[in-house]
Amino acid sequence: MGFAGKAGVVGAALLLGALPVFAAEPSEKLAPCLACHGAAGQSEIANVPSLGAQRAPYTIIQLFLFREKMRVAEPMNDMAKELSDDDLRSMADALAALPPPKPPAEPGDPARLERARSVIAQNHCNICHRPDFSGQDNVPRIADQREDYLLKSLDDYKSGARHGYEPTMTEALQPVGDADLAELAYYLAHFR
Repeated sequence: MGFAGKAGVVGAALLLGALPVFAAEPSEKLAPCLACHGAAGQSEIANVPSLGAQRAPYTIIQLFLFREKMRVAEPMNDMAKELSDDDLRSMADALAALPPPKPPAEPGDPARLERARSVIAQNHCNICHRPDFSGQDNVPRIADQREDYLLKSLDDYKSGARHGYEPTMTEALQPVGDADLAELAYYLAHFR
C-alpha cells in the first residue's frame, strides 16, 4: 500500500475513532495553535492559514500528516508530535467551531474576480470545495482564506512539493497556469 493509501486508512480510522483514545485537554493543546493561526480563527501572519470553521475531518487528517511527518512543516511537526489521536479529534472539533475567517473590507477588483470565476468554472473547483467554498468532509474550507497561503498551497500542490493524502489537487492543477492560480487565490481570499 502506497503513501496515499496508508494515510487514507489511518485518517479514516481516526475519523471513526478506531484507534486508541487517550485523555487530553483540548484548550491547553489548542492555545499554541491559536497563537499563530488566530485566536478567533483568522490568521494575521503571512503564509499561516486561518483555521476558523475548517472542516474537522480535513483538520484531523492534516494534523495526523504533520504528526507522522508525512507533511513536513517544522513548526507544525514539532507541535503535533506528542498529540494523541483523541487530541487530533478534539482539536479539529474545536477549530471547526470557531467563526469562519472574514474577507478583506475592500470587495476586490471586479476584473480579477471575473477571470477567477472562469478558472473555477473550467476546473470545477466548486464541486469538491462546494459552491460557497466552505468545503465538505475531508475537503477543506477555502473561502476567505489568506491569499498568500492559498497561492503558496496551490503552487505547492501543482509542483508536487505538497502531497495530499491522495493526488486529486496535484492532478486538477496541472492544466492551470501560474497567472490563473494567482487569480484563483485572489478570488477565494475575497469570497463573499
